[in-house]
Amino acid sequence: MADKHPYVSGNRVLVQVLDHLKKSFPATLDAEVLRKLGFAPKNESYIVNTVRFIKLIDEKGARTEKAQKTFTLHDASSFAKAFSEVVKSAYADLFKLHGDDAWTLDNAKLITYFRQTDQSSELVGTLQANTFRALAAYAGQVVTVSSKVKAKPTSAGKPRARATKPTGVSQKVTNTRLRGESDLSEQTVGLTVRIEINLPATGDQDTYDRIFKSIRENLLNA
Repeated sequence: MADKHPYVSGNRVLVQVLDHLKKSFPATLDAEVLRKLGFAPKNESYIVNTVRFIKLIDEKGARTEKAQKTFTLHDASSFAKAFSEVVKSAYADLFKLHGDDAWTLDNAKLITYFRQTDQSSELVGTLQANTFRALAAYAGQVVTVSSKVKAKPTSAGKPRARATKPTGVSQKVTNTRLRGESDLSEQTVGLTVRIEINLPATGDQDTYDRIFKSIRENLLNA
């Protein structure tokens, strides 16, 4: 695995480890140290392989001179420039093939490169590409933008309000005057009221007349 391009199952933990190394880079970094730090449980070897691949530690896990010089740079722009050289040197063949465009290659081209170079499976090639992009982003060469998942429109387009079939009689009452208990404002507010009445199917004419009479007396003439 050391002869092939490294990969990690999640870029998040790789970034966390690099952040820690910027704060405090131990003299030796191996799986045991990562376990003590609480990083990448049961996946420590993938992180160690990645850090070793970019020459921050040697074969025995000892911190390299390159790591010491790079990770003690406090200025952000100076660190980004130095770390870019670290990554570029480690992936020399990729940059020899694509030049500086390698920083922004799309996933399809990166996956093709890693699969062709290492004879990787589709899954491993994808993880190798993702790991490179994570390192490129940490070097300030790739701007990562979080994408929001958009809701898919329904086949009918915009959602429509559920229609209800009106039954009975509807009467609009407009320009009804609203008064407070003290009637201080004396302000007239336009108001629309929708009234739905379900008339009994077995009602006779007298029943309907009483209903409409009640509406006139209690609403229209109130």
